[in-house]
Amino acid sequence: MPKTPHRTAAAIGGTADDVEAAFYEALQRGDIDALMACWADEDEVFCVHPGGPRLVGAVAIRAAFEQMFGNGAIHAMPARVRKIESLASAVHNVLERIEVLTAEGPRHAFVLATNVYHKTAQGWRMVAHHASPGSAREPDDANDPPQTLH
Repeated sequence: MPKTPHRTAAAIGGTADDVEAAFYEALQRGDIDALMACWADEDEVFCVHPGGPRLVGAVAIRAAFEQMFGNGAIHAMPARVRKIESLASAVHNVLERIEVLTAEGPRHAFVLATNVYHKTAQGWRMVAHHASPGSAREPDDANDPPQTLH
């Protein structure tokens, strides 16, 4: 399959943070073109949705997000981000706060996601998104001090 240009992502800005912001904004709008513009134009990009299989390549990733957007936009907001960055790559571990509609009304779920970005000829682009199964309770960081006094 021929590679397609990502014109929207080229206008995103100059950092991995800019691409990440555009990615979450596209999720919230249900905008598949803007979302896919965040991805690198590489054959080996991959995505793992909570409990799902590994999706490899832009075609598989696009199809999965199109199916998800068929149910409406995804109301995911990055709540906490931990970053490891270098000159040409960045890894962001993101606590996503997701609003889900239940019979009792809107509720929040939490997902831990890892987003990997590479600096490409087109600028910074996402090359991987891997999300854990969700939970109703916000997870604590393992290195946070315990909240109980002895």
